[in-house]
Amino acid sequence: MAERKGLKNRGYGEEDAEDRRIAVEEFTGVRFDHIQRCGFDYPAASKNIENMIGVTQIPLGFAGPIRINGDHARGEFLVPLATTEGALVASVSRGMSVISKSGGASVRVFGDAMTRAPVFRVRDLAHCAQVMDWVDSNEAALKKTVESTTSHGKLVRIEKFPDGRSLFLRLSFSTGDAMGMNMATIASEAICREIEKETGAVMVSVSGNMCSDKKPAAINLIEGRGKTAVAEARIPKETVEKSLHATSAAISETNMRKNLVGSALSGTLGSNAHAANMAAALYIATGQDPAQIVGCSMAMTSCEDLDGDLYISVRVPAIEVGTVGGGTRLPFQREALEMIGCLGEGKARKLAEIVAATILAGELSTLAAQAAGQLGSAHASLGRR
Repeated sequence: MAERKGLKNRGYGEEDAEDRRIAVEEFTGVRFDHIQRCGFDYPAASKNIENMIGVTQIPLGFAGPIRINGDHARGEFLVPLATTEGALVASVSRGMSVISKSGGASVRVFGDAMTRAPVFRVRDLAHCAQVMDWVDSNEAALKKTVESTTSHGKLVRIEKFPDGRSLFLRLSFSTGDAMGMNMATIASEAICREIEKETGAVMVSVSGNMCSDKKPAAINLIEGRGKTAVAEARIPKETVEKSLHATSAAISETNMRKNLVGSALSGTLGSNAHAANMAAALYIATGQDPAQIVGCSMAMTSCEDLDGDLYISVRVPAIEVGTVGGGTRLPFQREALEMIGCLGEGKARKLAEIVAATILAGELSTLAAQAAGQLGSAHASLGRR
């Protein structure tokens, strides 16, 4: 009955979705009054999901405006945030207001490369060394192999990690304005086939987990993955005390004892208050892969008391976002990207700078609330209504 009702139907029209939905309702005994209310034509999601039965909607708000002084994002922005956590948007907005009053957030992208790390089986250490030598001698040819698979991606670096009869190659690609994971995977497979043919090494997996994709990893924390960005702001003493109800010394101490010492004692990768919170809300709103917020979760937040002023910065090591392809094709997400001028080609680094500035604002507001002893009251008033 399940097959007859459409559970295995891979069509993407509204009737296909309805058949599947009816079958799921019969199987579970649950009536989907809300899930069926889709605000766009079902075929629009044909490249984003399988077995579609409807949609799940998440409340969308905005934070800001925030003034950003970046290489790619310049001016004032209202930032779309999709979340079910009360108090988050209000907190980020407070941080943005304080940053804007203080002249804005300066942001720079310092690295931009998507990685894939295939693992090969080799015969022994001598064979491993031979394969590595071949890769070194044929890097130019491997770059051409990559270019045969994509008009946008380029191979920029190969790192080699031998381990007994395993050889890992961490391949770094420039991927234009796409997040680039699929692009990197296809290109990596082409490289691997060439290496297999010429050296006798055997590709065991195109992803050997040294990429490292969708997992917290020290290699990404150190070397970066996707876009590595740093955002900073200097908040005058008067603004800290009047708008944040704290002092620069108290906020800096909170950051040191909480984010630095506490994170070190717990073995956390990264040292921040809740960077993943802002990244998740912005990623979901703009059609990014939500699993990639793990890269932002490894952010490092730094604070200093500069003669009463507060200096705050965040280093976000792995901002894996795109402004073309993937979820950016969907109509709601396209509008959210348009809201910040980040839809289409030439906008991915701009989006990364906005992500970093948004994380900076959320970190500032939360650290200030904790330094002032106001975090619980804020959640009580905004998150438990």
